[in-house]
Amino acid sequence: MSESMKVGWIGLGAMGAPMVAAASRAGHSITAFDLNPEALAGLPPEVGPARSARKAAEGADVVVIMVATGTQLNSVLFGEDGISEVLSQRTTVLVMSTVGPAALQEAADSLAPITRRIVDAPVSGGVARARTGELLVMVGGDASDVATVAPLLEAVAATYPVVGAQPGDGQKFKVVNQLLCGVHIAAAGEALALADSMGLDVEQCHRVLGSGAAQSFMFQDRGARMLREEYDDVRSALNIFVKDMGLVTDAARQSDQPVPLASAAEQLYVRGRREGLGRLDDSVIYRMLRQR
Repeated sequence: MSESMKVGWIGLGAMGAPMVAAASRAGHSITAFDLNPEALAGLPPEVGPARSARKAAEGADVVVIMVATGTQLNSVLFGEDGISEVLSQRTTVLVMSTVGPAALQEAADSLAPITRRIVDAPVSGGVARARTGELLVMVGGDASDVATVAPLLEAVAATYPVVGAQPGDGQKFKVVNQLLCGVHIAAAGEALALADSMGLDVEQCHRVLGSGAAQSFMFQDRGARMLREEYDDVRSALNIFVKDMGLVTDAARQSDQPVPLASAAEQLYVRGRREGLGRLDDSVIYRMLRQR
């Protein structure tokens, strides 16, 4: 990225904040905004805080959006403080949120009269990999637009495969990713709850099965968190999977594709939110299933 390129960053949540830090360590000039004043106060000294999303985007060559939902994406773009007012045909909008194919396509269509430079780049890997700049980013967009944002992607990602030429292709890949992640977390909680109900040493079960064919990243990572029962140490809130599994089942309906395992897992996350557990770590699934 040339020294004259300006980056506006909107969204400093659990993933956005460490991603900004990784990008700033790589030497990128960033002005950032979040509705949470504490997030702005915690910015690295190299990152300039903005008073509003519009101020962060003003004059930027690339605007990164890292919010939670399609509704928030629409608000950032077209709401009361919408950044669309300060974008131009030269602005590249890099959407790194997981909002689903439909919301991304709607945003791209609405932005078309202003700028067609939209890169769809949802991330996977969790907070720990966001801190180290080793995320997986699934990228959809025109080759020239992707080349424009490649230096930013290199700063936050271990790998950023281009999975399609259209905005929305990245979201489709992320939907498949979240189907696997959501089902694997639910399966890990169910398996360890079964081990507990049969009187097994659950820690030994996790250790032994984690070295065999049944292992997965989620069984290793979330399983360890399930055993520690540190549900208030939130690395990924259960509410995230309420949202993301909803995106999975919505996309499946649009494609007329049955997803019975994803649907069952979605209901488990919805149950957790109904029971007031939505803000806890998603490993709380284990506690839900173990209760008897």
